[in-house]
Amino acid sequence: MFTGLIEALGDVIELKATSGGVRLRLSTSLAEQLAPGDSLAVNGVCLTVILASSGEVHADIGPETARVTTLGSLSRGTRVNLERPMRADGRMGGHFVQGHVDGTGTVEEIRNDGESQWLTIGFPPMLAPSLVHRGSIAVDGISLTVAGLGADRFDVQIVPFTWSHTNLAQRRVHDRVNLECDMIGKYVARAVQLAGRL
Repeated sequence: MFTGLIEALGDVIELKATSGGVRLRLSTSLAEQLAPGDSLAVNGVCLTVILASSGEVHADIGPETARVTTLGSLSRGTRVNLERPMRADGRMGGHFVQGHVDGTGTVEEIRNDGESQWLTIGFPPMLAPSLVHRGSIAVDGISLTVAGLGADRFDVQIVPFTWSHTNLAQRRVHDRVNLECDMIGKYVARAVQLAGRL
């Protein structure tokens, strides 16, 4: 379980095809605090650490994960958001994030508002039932609030701290991002869907 509060940034060193999918190598300051078998959210996707030493982290990306997230299209030098799982005795500062991406969205607009930024992100129709105005959404693993909601897009406002401490400042229009809808909303939407079949 994660909170959507990014701990550190990492840089992609290598993305290499393997018999089981893709091996990801990252450089990050978190490497010395990780061990093989640990979970690590990379742009909101929960991965298992294979190796962590000398400022590097290695993790495998399965074929399905590469297909349904943006991780399969990472390239050398790409900056990624990183978060370790929440400790049981820690504070919940963001919202409950599982690291299980529901789909990818597309950055449609970036605009300034004083020192803050607004992002408009397009999303696939299947996510519509799980998005709520003023509800939570994880964008590349970042806990954000849906400030505006349309039929196929939503708006989020990014405060200066988040803009400078995550990879959002490197985002451009047409970039794809990982989306994870609020866990409680997903269960409610599923319950309503099943109730309609009874």
